[in-house]
Amino acid sequence: MKHLIPMMAAAALLFVAAMAGAAATSTPAAKPGSDAGAEKLGWRLGCQAYSFNKFSFFEAVDKTVLTGCKYVEAYPGQKLTKDGSTPGTFDSNMSEAAQTAVKKKLADAGIKLTNFGVTGIPGDEAGARKVFDFAKKMGIETIVSEPDPKQFALLDKLTEEYGINVAIHNHPKPSPFWDPDIMLKALQGHSKRIGACADTGHWVRSGLNPLECLKKLEGHIISLHFKDLNKMAGDGHDVPWGTGASNAKAMLAELKRQNFKGVFSIEYEYNWDNSVPDITKCVEFFNATSADLAKQGGCTL
Repeated sequence: MKHLIPMMAAAALLFVAAMAGAAATSTPAAKPGSDAGAEKLGWRLGCQAYSFNKFSFFEAVDKTVLTGCKYVEAYPGQKLTKDGSTPGTFDSNMSEAAQTAVKKKLADAGIKLTNFGVTGIPGDEAGARKVFDFAKKMGIETIVSEPDPKQFALLDKLTEEYGINVAIHNHPKPSPFWDPDIMLKALQGHSKRIGACADTGHWVRSGLNPLECLKKLEGHIISLHFKDLNKMAGDGHDVPWGTGASNAKAMLAELKRQNFKGVFSIEYEYNWDNSVPDITKCVEFFNATSADLAKQGGCTL
């Protein structure tokens, strides 16, 4: 028995060391607070994979988990895996095998793919159908694009047939939809499934007030690339939500007033090599603000 005690102690020390080593090799998931308020409001928060464009899509999914988000928006052209174990890039030309691998990666991570963009949609029906067929297979709810208004009649047909939205994105001036007034004119008379992907940061870069732009697009917003910039200027850059000049809290309050239901994508275009800590702060702000707004609306959390 005397000989067993040192042996047991040594075994215990080895076990503790092994556990410590395992902990050191894995980064714990963030705990940015409950999203119960957002759920009450009908809001879902995800990462736009472009925030991690220096990495592969699979790595972007892992980073999305670390931020505490449950959803992701893919963008075209991102390499699928760092080591090439799943070859190709994220786009409508992905092989069946690659699509299966992506779905498994998302399921294993507990992440839902909601949106895809900003992507082109061909003007011919056969080409457009290829994009919609791909979106259907991948479970994508919304295709984010900047199509020619001449395509809208075809998109009326396809969005209704497939049950998939098209959200029109606004890159900065002089892109086609930089001004919400231009977008409203283009949307007039078309399907409710065609609406806006409101990029609040690009409005700032175009010299517009993002809060006023959201007000103009009431009833037409399908999803958002939500941003808070450090200054109201064309060269402003992303900062954690609530710390910038874009009045993020007022924008969220306005979206609640509009009874907006849908997806917010965090497209964080700064600190490219290590943006997870900043994005996690965005998630914390979003969850805390959503909880406050839900309470103001009489919701019980």
